[in-house]
Amino acid sequence: MTFLNNSTETTTRRPRSARHGWRRCALLAAAGLLLSGCDMLDMYDQPKYRTFEACDFFADGSSARPLVPGTIARGQLHEDEVFYTGRRDGQFVNELPSGNDLELSAELLQRGHQRFDIFCANCHGQAGYGDGMIVQRGFRRPPSFHIDRLRNMPLGYFFDVMTNGFGAMPTYNLQVDPRDRWAIAAYLRALQLSQNARPDDVPADERKKLEGQP
Repeated sequence: MTFLNNSTETTTRRPRSARHGWRRCALLAAAGLLLSGCDMLDMYDQPKYRTFEACDFFADGSSARPLVPGTIARGQLHEDEVFYTGRRDGQFVNELPSGNDLELSAELLQRGHQRFDIFCANCHGQAGYGDGMIVQRGFRRPPSFHIDRLRNMPLGYFFDVMTNGFGAMPTYNLQVDPRDRWAIAAYLRALQLSQNARPDDVPADERKKLEGQP
C-alpha cells in the first residue's frame, strides 16, 4: 500500500498483519532454540557416573563393574595360538604359521623388508647390527641380530618380542599387525643368513650368477 506524506516522498509499508506474522515466527524460533538448549543441558547434567568414578552403591566402591569372566573384546577372539603368539603349547615355533596367507615367498620377504626398514631399522640398523640412527644419537644400543644367541632363536621368539616388547624395546602390536610381524620375522631370518652365509649355501646356478659366469 502506497502513501504520500507531506514532503511528497513515496514510502512502502507492510500490512500490520504481515508484521505481526514475522514477529510471531521469530518468537517461536527463539523459544524453540531455548527449549532445545535446556534439553541438551539436562542431558549433560543428568545423574551419571563418569569413567572410574567412585561409587558407594557397590561394595568395592567403584562405579565400573568388572568384566564377566571369559569376556573377549570384539575382534580379539584369537583362536589361532601360533599366529597370534608365536608359540605352540607354550614353546616358540620355528616356522611360519600355516594358513593366513603366510607361505614363504619373495613377496612376503619384500613386505618384511619394507616393514623392517620403517619400524625396526631406526634402532637395529638396516643390516641388523644394532647401529641405527637412534643409537647414533645416544640411545641404548640393541644387540646385533648376528650374535649366536639370536641366530639360534626360533622364529616365534622374534614375533613375541615385537608383540610384547623386551627390555628397552616397546611393544609394536598396535603399529604392526600380526601378519606383518611374521613377515618381519621371516625377513630377519633371511638377513641373518645373508650375513653368515657361505658360498656353498648358495645354489649352484645362483652362485654362477654371483661369480659372473654364464
